[in-house]
Amino acid sequence: MRIGELAERAGTTTRTLRYYESRGLLRARRAENGYRTYDEGDLRLIQQIRTLQDFGFDLEETRPFVDCLRAGHPAGDSCPASLAVYRRKIGELDALIDQLQSVRAEVGAQLARAELEASAEVPGGPEPRCELNWEDEDR
Repeated sequence: MRIGELAERAGTTTRTLRYYESRGLLRARRAENGYRTYDEGDLRLIQQIRTLQDFGFDLEETRPFVDCLRAGHPAGDSCPASLAVYRRKIGELDALIDQLQSVRAEVGAQLARAELEASAEVPGGPEPRCELNWEDEDR
């Protein structure tokens, strides 16, 4: 198949495929007329790359999976190098989850403090002013 058909079947653009080729992830063969040609194996490579990128893998992290498929394995994640990338990504995700949980706890504490202060009456103090008056919105 030619580059346009591969792009359409893979749900991407010819520009993206040329970029993958420039990065060594996709290898085009040339027909006698000079056009790039691809086969079903190339489609599998592109699908593997796109799936991993959807999961948050950067392009270089997809290389071991592509190499695994090129080596003739039925799945791009059946090689030791691919498994190592999965393990590293799980570690990154766990660290990110921990960081997000910490930030969430801090924001929750700030919210609780702000709600407590907002609900406390300040004896003798001025009434709090709200910038938006909902009654004015209805007029």
